[in-house]
Amino acid sequence: MTDLDPLDRQLLTLLAANARAPVARLAAKLGIARTTAQARLERLERSGIIEGYTVRLSDDARRSVIRATVLISLTPSAQGPVLAQLKKLPQVERVHTTSGRFDLACQLACPSTLDLDQTLDRIGEIDGVQDMESLIHLSTRIDRGA
Repeated sequence: MTDLDPLDRQLLTLLAANARAPVARLAAKLGIARTTAQARLERLERSGIIEGYTVRLSDDARRSVIRATVLISLTPSAQGPVLAQLKKLPQVERVHTTSGRFDLACQLACPSTLDLDQTLDRIGEIDGVQDMESLIHLSTRIDRGA
């Protein structure tokens, strides 16, 4: 993995705020040549530090999706097979391993409560899922976009 210097971190911060910013504008904000900024971007992409670029949706666009976090407790040695099944569900946005009572925290995005209900049923039917608790996201109070 590539070590990040302060300039790399500043570049990543600018990209996090606007991934579509032109390289010339990034370079100007950093006080470096455009070719230097381009070379750093390419190095960060090649090394895997930058895995891709994304779109951050507005609050209005996010309101059209129901989000939920599902906390999942697994039977011993079930993590691999359960993750493989979760990966097949398009409603699953993220899965984190956790410490404590639950083994996984799964973020879902569904177009309707019916779809959310069906997705929760599918997750509950996966071999190795021992227990679940779902938390529906009502509103976002802080979003640092990371």
